[in-house]
Amino acid sequence: MTKKTVRDIDLKGKRVLMRVDFNVPVEDKVVKDDTRIAAALPTIQYVLEQGASVILMSHFGRPKDGPDPKYSLKPVAVRLAELLGKPVKMAPDVVGDEVEAMAKALQPGDVMLLENTRFYPGETKNAPDFVDKLAVLGDVYVNDAFGSAHRAHASTVGVAERMPAVAGFLIEKEITFLGKATGDAERPYVVILGGAKVSDKILVIENMLAKADTILIGGGMANTFLKAQGLEMGDSLVEDDVLDTAKALMAKAEGKLVLPVDAVVANAFDNDAIQKVVNVAAVSPGWRILDIGPKTVELYKSKLADARTVVWNGPMGVFEMPNFAKGTFAIAEALATLDAVTIIGGGDSAAAVNQAGVADKVSHVSTGGGASLEFLEGKVLPGVAALNDL
Repeated sequence: MTKKTVRDIDLKGKRVLMRVDFNVPVEDKVVKDDTRIAAALPTIQYVLEQGASVILMSHFGRPKDGPDPKYSLKPVAVRLAELLGKPVKMAPDVVGDEVEAMAKALQPGDVMLLENTRFYPGETKNAPDFVDKLAVLGDVYVNDAFGSAHRAHASTVGVAERMPAVAGFLIEKEITFLGKATGDAERPYVVILGGAKVSDKILVIENMLAKADTILIGGGMANTFLKAQGLEMGDSLVEDDVLDTAKALMAKAEGKLVLPVDAVVANAFDNDAIQKVVNVAAVSPGWRILDIGPKTVELYKSKLADARTVVWNGPMGVFEMPNFAKGTFAIAEALATLDAVTIIGGGDSAAAVNQAGVADKVSHVSTGGGASLEFLEGKVLPGVAALNDL
C-alpha cells in the first residue's frame, strides 16, 4: 500500500480523530451484530498503546432532519466499552463548545465517541464550516472506515485535508487484499459475480474482463445475460434496458463469461412456492429463476478447482429465502476448500459466507459492500486518496 498507516506516525500524547464504521444493526437500543465494531478494535487498541487518546466518529443510518434519538450512537458506545474493557465517553453532539471541551480534557488512553456525523447536513456535503468544527477536535486523523471510503464526506475526506492523515489496520488490510484482485493476481484468476442487476456490475465486469481468466455469473443478473442469448426467462427478473449491453459484454468476453446451465425456478416469489429444477432453456411463463441449479453448482466448482485467486461479489440466488439459498451456500463452501487467495466483496456475499459458517476459511471478507464494488470497478476511493502518501 502506498499510503501511510498508524505505524508511520508519532502518536504519543496526541488526540487521534478516527473515522470508523459503526453503522451496525441496533434493536431496542442494543447492538445486534458487532462485527464492524470488532473490526476497528486492533487500530483503536494500537493507538491507545502508543500513548494517545481517541475520538471516534461514525455515521449511523440515514437520519433525515438533524439529530434523532432513533439514530443515536449511544448503544454503540455501550458495546464498544464492553469490547474494549474500558469506559467510552459518549459525546452529547458531533461538534460544538461542549464537545471541544471534552476533547481537550482527554488524557492518554481515553476513548470518546462522537454522536452520529449525519446529524449534520455538512457531513455528506463535505461543508468547509463543518469540517473546521471537526478538525479542531484532534491532532492526527486516522481513517479505518473502509465501508465509507467511497464517499467524499467531511469525516472521510474533509478532515483528512486539515491534519496529518493515515490509514488504520482495517483499511490497510482491505487495500492489500482488494489490490490483489485488481492488480497482478496469481493465476488462474476466477471472479464470481451475482446479485440482482447487471446494471450494478457493468463496470466491474468491464474492468475484470481485462484481468480475470474466468467470470462466473449467477443471481438475477444471469437472467439478463440468458435473455440476451435469446432464451425465454418466464417471470424472472430481467433488465430489458441493458440487454444490448449484456450482448456487447458477452461478445467482448470471448468465452470468459460463464452462465448457469440449469436453475431452480418457482411459481411465485415466496420461500414456500412450488419449485423445480430446469434447464435454463426450459423456463416457462409463470415461473421465475430464484437460484442456480445443481449442474451449475458442479460446473462452477470445476471452474474454481485449480484457481489461485478468487473474488466473489453477489449471491447466486435469493439466499434470504432458505429454499433458494443452496446455490449461494454451495459456492461459499467450495471457496472454503480452495488452496487460493479468496476475497469476499462485502455486502450480501459477506453475509453468505458468515451464514454458511466459512468466513474463517476464506482469505478476506471485505467490510465494505459499496466501497469494495467501486474498488473492483477500478475507481479511486476518495477516503483512501485523501490519506498521506508514504
